[in-house]
Amino acid sequence: MRYQRVTWHHQFEDEPSELYAEIGEDGYERRKVDAYADGRLDFADATRETGTTGLSDVPMTSLEDINAQAEFTGAAIEREEFEAIWQRATQRHDTK
Repeated sequence: MRYQRVTWHHQFEDEPSELYAEIGEDGYERRKVDAYADGRLDFADATRETGTTGLSDVPMTSLEDINAQAEFTGAAIEREEFEAIWQRATQRHDTK
């Protein structure tokens, strides 16, 4: 597995500003968290989706390709960072 965080530089209130993903060896997303500027967190995995967040049906592009687009800044992250945001996102939805 690999993990990444992508910052999306924009001014759209209804779109996430941080995109976190757990990506399998085959390049497909396994789990994903979208973080919004107002503090909302939506997530998706193989069996659940919240908000407008869903897993992509195509393999994830490389960080190099992501970073070649001016509106995105992507970086590899450690599993622990992903797990922390995943826990926050799923706990918020599980307590509603």
